[in-house]
Amino acid sequence: MGKITGFLEIDRNDRGYKPVEERVKHYKEFVVPLSEGETKKQASRCMDCGIPYCHNGCPVNNQIPDWNDLVYHGDWQAALRNLHSTNNFPEFTGRVCPAPCEAACTLNIEDTPVTIKTIECAIVDRGFAEGWIVPVKPETKSGKKVAVVGSGPAGLAAAQQLARAGHEVHVYEGNAHAGGLLRYGIPDFKLEKSIVERRVKQMEAEGVTFHCGVTVGKDVSAKELEKKHDAVLIAAGSEAPFDFFANAPGRDLDGIHYAMEFLPQQNRRVSGEKIAKGVKEISAKGKNVIVIGGGDTGSDCIGTSIRQGAKSVTQLEIMPMPPQKENKDVSWPHWPLKLRISSSQAEGAKTEYSISTTGFSGEGGRISKLHYTRVDGKLQPVPGSQGTLDADLVLLAMGFAGPVETTFVRDLGLAVVPRGRFKGVEGTERDYKLPGSAKLFAAGDVRRGQSLVVWAIREGRQAAHEIDKLLMGRSDLPR
Repeated sequence: MGKITGFLEIDRNDRGYKPVEERVKHYKEFVVPLSEGETKKQASRCMDCGIPYCHNGCPVNNQIPDWNDLVYHGDWQAALRNLHSTNNFPEFTGRVCPAPCEAACTLNIEDTPVTIKTIECAIVDRGFAEGWIVPVKPETKSGKKVAVVGSGPAGLAAAQQLARAGHEVHVYEGNAHAGGLLRYGIPDFKLEKSIVERRVKQMEAEGVTFHCGVTVGKDVSAKELEKKHDAVLIAAGSEAPFDFFANAPGRDLDGIHYAMEFLPQQNRRVSGEKIAKGVKEISAKGKNVIVIGGGDTGSDCIGTSIRQGAKSVTQLEIMPMPPQKENKDVSWPHWPLKLRISSSQAEGAKTEYSISTTGFSGEGGRISKLHYTRVDGKLQPVPGSQGTLDADLVLLAMGFAGPVETTFVRDLGLAVVPRGRFKGVEGTERDYKLPGSAKLFAAGDVRRGQSLVVWAIREGRQAAHEIDKLLMGRSDLPR
């Protein structure tokens, strides 16, 4: 905890944003950090609540009251050590996590939770600025060799933990750079790629070898990986998109794209990476853009479209508009259903709720109209509510069905259960071992389905513990 009476004396104050008219002109981060003094004051608001429900709200079980108290007393290095003991990459979660810990904070009963995410980010950013974050090399080598397929947050977390346990770790990534969706999915204005590159360099110094531009199942076979390594962790993500309009009229018109066709292209442009030959470039410049889907991916499409110079951006959500305020008696300390306006939505998008797309139309093979109907609370069409919207570019951001059925997935004969999650030997929440081989493990979205970055980090850490235990008979790695 922080100051005993801090929550009574100090109001909640969180990071702000740079003005819309300024930030939409570039792809850099636009969050304005709190001063050191203000961050310490906010940390002092952490109260002696008896049961720290924030622990349960955080998938990696960050010891939030502990490092809040350390920040309040000015011991930033100890706070950093504590934070890193549960989270390999707090600079990622401090930027893109929705902060379920704050929803679970006892002070959230009064809508004034501790600014946990802001303090977390301040701790790790201070650590990098002061040079406190350095490579952590193992004292001894195990002689064991582990392959990690995929370099998203789950693969990175597992690789770092395993390398620090003394294993030789090789990470295989099909893209030109490591990071997975951190690199190619999340826009730079939410997470600049230098933040990801910084961690990758640290991991390389710790002994992790990255094989980028290497697609498992194409450039190297899955069986070959199994043969050459003592364990193989599959952390390839969940990138097969949902498409509820496969049979809708006009679905084959030009100008309708999945979000993950659109977002990675802009990330590559910002990084100076070339778009692959034969891939059609997608741009929102001068177009009426419609984003179907109300989640984080849809929000990322909005912010990117606005920065590309879209004529208009409209977001469609089939669900009803959430309430402005949740019922704390029902929801707390769990993640509540309530209206949230993302920073991208606030930049000029129009959001329509209770609306269902019924088809598309256009001329010359290109889309110009989206057809819709309003729906009621049971998602049933409202008679006479049909209409159309101008649409030059439609982006489908309705979530992900599971792992892409790549060659290596088929070669390994992995069982894929509903929503695309790989099924472990026992099928339990903490079961990372896959059937059919003594060496195969899975973690992250490929195992649990589409989820948050913080869940992927937890999965990677826990999978590393299981792999280390298999290889050494026991493990000192935390779970």
